[in-house]
Amino acid sequence: MIEKSLSIENNQIISEIFGELDENINIINNELDIKVLMGDGSIRLVGKEDNINLGEKLIYELINIINVQRKLEKQDIKYAIQLIRNGDQDKIKDLLKEVICITSTGKSIKPKTLGQKRYIDGIKKNDIVFGIGPAGTGKTYLAMAMAVQAFKNREVSRIILTRPAVEAGESLGFLPGDLQEKVDPYLRPIYDALFEILGFENFERYLEKGLIEVAPLAYMRGRTLDSAYVILDEAQNTTNEQMKMFLTRLGFGSKAIITGDITQIDLPKGKESGLQKVTKVLKDVEGIDIVYLSKSDIVRHPLVQRIIEAYENFENN
Repeated sequence: MIEKSLSIENNQIISEIFGELDENINIINNELDIKVLMGDGSIRLVGKEDNINLGEKLIYELINIINVQRKLEKQDIKYAIQLIRNGDQDKIKDLLKEVICITSTGKSIKPKTLGQKRYIDGIKKNDIVFGIGPAGTGKTYLAMAMAVQAFKNREVSRIILTRPAVEAGESLGFLPGDLQEKVDPYLRPIYDALFEILGFENFERYLEKGLIEVAPLAYMRGRTLDSAYVILDEAQNTTNEQMKMFLTRLGFGSKAIITGDITQIDLPKGKESGLQKVTKVLKDVEGIDIVYLSKSDIVRHPLVQRIIEAYENFENN
């Protein structure tokens, strides 16, 4: 066992690293099998030499994260540990530099994992991008952030968000209310994300002017979408015909992002998912990128990652 002291002059940064009730330090202690102690203007690391070296790299990377985003989240710590163990700590700086847009409350939206960074880079370089991965990987949220930023920069004149209303079999007539009330339950997650990014008043204003359109996939048929940022969410629930219909709507100056999770297909038995097929059909087409996100890209509650792992293990066995 050895001990190493790291001189850190800013006590506020030390407090942020330790977290409320030492919750951050408990993560570090458990993950790296070391003991992290707070000193006056310093942090002391106690443990085996190899673990101490990892701990030292981690502390300095966490300081960089705090300097950029002020707040340290548990997800930041766990992912930083993962990158440092893999020898990829230099890539943390790339993540910190990438800001997609600023929300109405002043929060910076940025990729939090290398998979998310790859997804954002794909969207920047291609007109059609598929983001495929489990729940919590930020597929739709990041796509919307990119759409809002493109709209603000006047790269597109409108944003169109769509989902297959598969639970109602795309037949919404039997539901009560007008069209908006019929489709709201299926599009609520999209609304929630837009409220956070744009703020409720901006969202309502853009919606009223037709600059933002939220509609079920069935209502895309027969249209040509020019100068638009189009996002198809929950694409695993499209049929082959619906997917082809959607992709052929793309007009000049438009960009399409298709997101989905092929482990959560709700189509009737015997119906092939359009998302599963299209990745094989279009895999070599220039201008199209297919990005696969994994459980290591999950940025929700840590339990989400463990739940997905448990399901994978159960299905594999």
